Amino acid sequence: MVVPGQLSLLEEPMALAEITPDPTVDYGEVFTRRWVVELILDLVGYTADRDLAEQVLVEPSCGTGAFLVPIVDRLIESSGRHGHDLRSVGGAILAFDLLAENAERARKAVGLRLHAAGLDSEAAEELARRWVSTGDFLLHGHLPGGADYVVGNPPYIRLESVPRPIMDAYRRLCPTMRGRSDIYVGFIERGLDLLKQNGTLGFICADRWMRNQYGADLRELISESYAVDAAITMHDVDAFENDVSAYPAIIVIRRGPQQGAVVADTKRAFGHHDAAKLSSWVRRSRRSAMASPTVDATRLDGWFDGRDLWPTGSPAQLALVADLEARFPPLEDPRTGTRVGIGVATGCDEVYITTEAGLVEKERLLPLLQAGDTTTGAPDWSGAYLVNPWDEHGLVDLKHYPRMARYLEANAGRLRGRHVARRRPTQWYRTIDRVDPHLLRRPKLVLPDLKAAAHPVLDDGSYYPHHNLYFVVSKAWDLEVLGGLLLSDIANLFVGAYCVKMRGGCYRFQAQYVRRIRVPDIDSVPHSAAQRLARAFRERDRDAASAVAATVYGLDIAAVVSPARA
Repeated sequence: MVVPGQLSLLEEPMALAEITPDPTVDYGEVFTRRWVVELILDLVGYTADRDLAEQVLVEPSCGTGAFLVPIVDRLIESSGRHGHDLRSVGGAILAFDLLAENAERARKAVGLRLHAAGLDSEAAEELARRWVSTGDFLLHGHLPGGADYVVGNPPYIRLESVPRPIMDAYRRLCPTMRGRSDIYVGFIERGLDLLKQNGTLGFICADRWMRNQYGADLRELISESYAVDAAITMHDVDAFENDVSAYPAIIVIRRGPQQGAVVADTKRAFGHHDAAKLSSWVRRSRRSAMASPTVDATRLDGWFDGRDLWPTGSPAQLALVADLEARFPPLEDPRTGTRVGIGVATGCDEVYITTEAGLVEKERLLPLLQAGDTTTGAPDWSGAYLVNPWDEHGLVDLKHYPRMARYLEANAGRLRGRHVARRRPTQWYRTIDRVDPHLLRRPKLVLPDLKAAAHPVLDDGSYYPHHNLYFVVSKAWDLEVLGGLLLSDIANLFVGAYCVKMRGGCYRFQAQYVRRIRVPDIDSVPHSAAQRLARAFRERDRDAASAVAATVYGLDIAAVVSPARA
C-alpha cells in the first residue's frame, strides 16, 4: 500500500541539483501531444481499470504537464473505481522539472484537475505540491526499485552542451552516458533503475541511441537486466506541439525476463484514432501482425541481445532478422574458420600506393586491389602496388632495402607528420595497419564498402585488399557457394538492418555489419543447392542467388527481397 505523502524514492538531492537554471539556455523542451501520451500510458499498463493508487509512477521531466495531466486523469478515474479518497494517494505520483516556472504551471494544471474531481482548492494544491518537485531528476539521490511506472519525454540536449561540472556529475551517476551522448540516455538509465520487478518504463525520445555507438552501454544494460516490450518508430508523425527533427520513437522497457516484443513503423498520417487501434491490438489482439495505411506492426518472439546496434527496417524485416538470428550462426565463426576483416589503411596513400613496378625492391611491392577494380564482379587489377614496409616478422629494417629507404626518406616530411608516426617516432615509415603477408596468398571474397547491394568478388589469392574493401576468408566454405549467399537479398537484409545508410541509398558493407549476416550450417546445404549458389555467384545473378538462399534458409522468397531493391 502506498503511504500518503510517500517520497521513499528520494534521498537528499545532490548539491549540484541546487544550481539555478540559466534562463538563456535551451533545455531541450519538446512537449508531447495528448494522444501520444495516452498511447504510452496504455502500453505501459497505466490504465484506470487497475488500482493506480496502490502503485507509484515517476515522471522525470514533466514540463508544464503534457504527461502529468493525463496521468492524473487516469489516477482520478481509477481511485473512483476502487474507492480511494484522493487525499490518500499522495505517494502515487512523483514528477520533476528542472525549471521552477514549468513545475509551477504543472502544479496549477494538476490542481485544477483535482479540484474538478471534488477536492477543495487547498487540498488540491497541497496534493499537487507533493507530486511535483522542482529539481534535476538525474542529480537526485534516487533509491532504486520503488516505481511501478516511469513515463515521459526526456529532454533533448547533447551532453557536451551541459555545463562541465553538471556534465561530470551526470557521467558519474549515469555510466551509460558515454561519448557524445544525449542526456536522454541518462534519463533512460536512471528511470530503469527506479523500476520494481515487472515495473515498466515508457518514453518517447530520439531513437539514435538504438543505432549509434554511444548507445552501446545502454543497449547492453537493457539486454542483461531488462526486457524490451515495444519499439514504435514515429519519425514522420506529428507527435509534438512544436516541429522538431528528432527521429522520435516510443520505447517500452520492463524489468524482467525478455518475452515477446512489438515493433511498429508509423506513417506521417498516424494520429489519434490510429494510436487507439494500435493500443487495442497490442493489448488485446492475438494476431501476429497489424497492417493499415498508417502503421505496420509485428510481434517478435524476443529481442536483440548484447551491445550491438539494434536493427532498423520495416516490422516484417525486423521479424525476419530476429527469426534468422535465432536459427542460424553468424558468418564469422571459429568452427568454420570464417573471418571478416578490412584491407590495409596506409595513412598516406599518395606515398604508399604506386603503379611503378621498379620504384622499390620487388619483394617490397604487393599487388593492391581497390574498390574500383571490382566493378565487373571479378578482379580487374589497375596495376597499383602497395609499398610494403612489413614482413612476417614485423616492420622491416630499411637498411636492408636501400631503394625503399631512399623513396620513403624522400617523402619523410609527409610520413612523419601522421598521427601514427608521431605516436611511434622510431617507426615513422609504418602504415597504419600491419600487413599480413599470408592474406595475399589466401583466396578471399572482397566486398566494396559503399554499394546499394552486396557485391562480393572472389580473389583467388593474387591481391592484397585496400582499406575500402572488406574481405571474408574461410577454411571450410567453398567461397563461390558462400559468395552466392552473400550476393543474395538475405545478406542485404542484414546489412541494411544494421548499417548506417548513406546519401543515395548506399549501404556501408563494413566488417561490423557483415559479421551480423547469418548463414546456414555448412553441412545442411544440399549439394545441388550449393552448386546453384556457386553458379549464381559466377554469373552475378542476384535473383537466382536469392531464390536458392531462400530455400536453404527455409523462407518464402517474397519475404526476403532486399530493402535496397524493393
